[in-house]
Amino acid sequence: MNTAHINKYIEAERNSLLNHNLYAKINSISDLHRFLEGHVYAVWDFMSLLKVLQQKLTCTTTPWFATPNPETRYLINEIVLAEESDLALDGRRLSHFEMYLEAMQACNANTEQISNFVKNLSTKSVFDAIEEQNLSQGISEFLKFTFGIIEKGNAHEIAAAFTFGREDLIPSMFTEILKEFKSSFPETDLKELIYYFDRHIELDADEHGPMAFKMIDELCGTDEKKWKEVAEISKLALQKRVGLWDAIEENLK
Repeated sequence: MNTAHINKYIEAERNSLLNHNLYAKINSISDLHRFLEGHVYAVWDFMSLLKVLQQKLTCTTTPWFATPNPETRYLINEIVLAEESDLALDGRRLSHFEMYLEAMQACNANTEQISNFVKNLSTKSVFDAIEEQNLSQGISEFLKFTFGIIEKGNAHEIAAAFTFGREDLIPSMFTEILKEFKSSFPETDLKELIYYFDRHIELDADEHGPMAFKMIDELCGTDEKKWKEVAEISKLALQKRVGLWDAIEENLK
């Protein structure tokens, strides 16, 4: 098995996401707010997938030593650099999560719920915080899946959720979202939000996505059991993403 086989295996779920009804239903500023207030949880939890990969595939402890694969080290550290300290539209250094929060505030979406959720993590486990947040089931299940994979701790499965559930998917999916935003809100100033989506499309399509496939190849090698686990996790990750979109779509009604 290889990444081409996995892409074939998850094709139906990927197409469901790219052609989801949600995109065409974001027709008012209120709809846009509901979308952003739900999607922000996926923006936030992406960093936890990335940081656990950094812990597992690069050296983050002392004394330092060189981990086995320099290409994988580069991929992870390059993405961490961009995600944690990218250039914002005004030239400041911000994480993509902080950029997204500012874009939400710029169009008057509510950031109080996600901010309280993150604040609660200083005193509660992530699973307790999710339970107490009163989230839609699809958003809650999406987060629980992410942190369940992290808690299990298998690098190839975490990389599968990261690669096939995020990096490979984002350019095409965000292109569809941007198309609808620009069509539905031509008079609304969404420059910060559009910059966020454009930045992800640029980074993930040009460099990060292809490098993530190489990471999967290196983590699985010739181990068919690992390849099968990667395939199943990838399919589940996309199904959970569909569930997230379903939940946000339901909140628009």
